[in-house]
Amino acid sequence: KHHFLLVGFLGFCLNSFVRGQKNNTLICTKENTIRNCSCSADIHDCDYNLANLMCSCKTILPYTIDRASYHSDLTIWFTDTTVLGMLLNFTVVHYLKLSLCGSTPLPREYLAILGLRKLQINSVVMGQFLEQNLTIYNSGDNEMRDKLKVLHKDRQMFLYISVLDTSLFNRYSLLKSYSVENVSSITDHFPSLPYSDIFSTTTNKSYVVTFIY
Repeated sequence: KHHFLLVGFLGFCLNSFVRGQKNNTLICTKENTIRNCSCSADIHDCDYNLANLMCSCKTILPYTIDRASYHSDLTIWFTDTTVLGMLLNFTVVHYLKLSLCGSTPLPREYLAILGLRKLQINSVVMGQFLEQNLTIYNSGDNEMRDKLKVLHKDRQMFLYISVLDTSLFNRYSLLKSYSVENVSSITDHFPSLPYSDIFSTTTNKSYVVTFIY
């Protein structure tokens, strides 16, 4: 009797643990192949075989990629900027981890990511593994909450745009960023910025533009 009670209790604990696990999204890109995976555990960077074994993955075609919103952790393994741009440009991502899984230097391109709060990048530069973290803004920040209240009072929409320079993966240097607040027109403030004409210039929007390099 006690044996069955113990087995039942352990089964209940295991089920509760599994239900409590938070699945993270991992997108693996290699050459022209894109795999969208849901993982309940962290997978070592760029271990494609382990990801296929441990995660629930499906292959997606480049022309079927939709602009999604990721409010939990998103990890992307990539080897070139072409697919990375297709996945991230004008996509809402709050917590992003980017891992470069190739040795070919990346060209300088700019990715426009919406709503980014925290960024982690992993790469190998000159034989050295480099992991860096950057907090763009914290949703629990009192100062930021006050700004949001003021903007909402004026019936403005506060939109965060992070512009990521992909050539930063080629350098063994500290990850840096700077932000420009209360930007009413992307085109007027940053005329040479790619994609600037895509953003609306209506007066009911205020942008915070963060450059990451």
